[in-house]
Amino acid sequence: MLVIDTTVWVDYFNGHINPETDYLDRVISDELILVGDLILAETLQGFRSDRDFQKAQTALSKFDQAAMVNLELAKKSAQHYRTLRKMGITVRKTIDCLIATFCIAENHSLLHRDADFDAFEEHLGLNVVHADECE
Repeated sequence: MLVIDTTVWVDYFNGHINPETDYLDRVISDELILVGDLILAETLQGFRSDRDFQKAQTALSKFDQAAMVNLELAKKSAQHYRTLRKMGITVRKTIDCLIATFCIAENHSLLHRDADFDAFEEHLGLNVVHADECE
């Protein structure tokens, strides 16, 4: 299943064109997409108007949705953070650790525009969709 990170959803809803939003536009009706609760919260909190919030909520509800965090995943996320930290890599946001760990644990692919995920791909086996290579 494909998880779309908040960074891509925000660009997509704001009409920004980049390789990731182009990729999402190409696969949105064919690919199994999962919207995790953390990503849902991050994406929806960015809308200023109630109308846009409702439209986005309706659009995102058409995809599979899942809780991304439980106690075991929280512990594993902390282990991932510590592993990367020992390598001299500091992940800036806890939520990115949780999202990456969820994708690794559930064997989901991630489409993102956030450098924090690069270390998870390089060192911990996160499966990332490289939109610029999927033309």
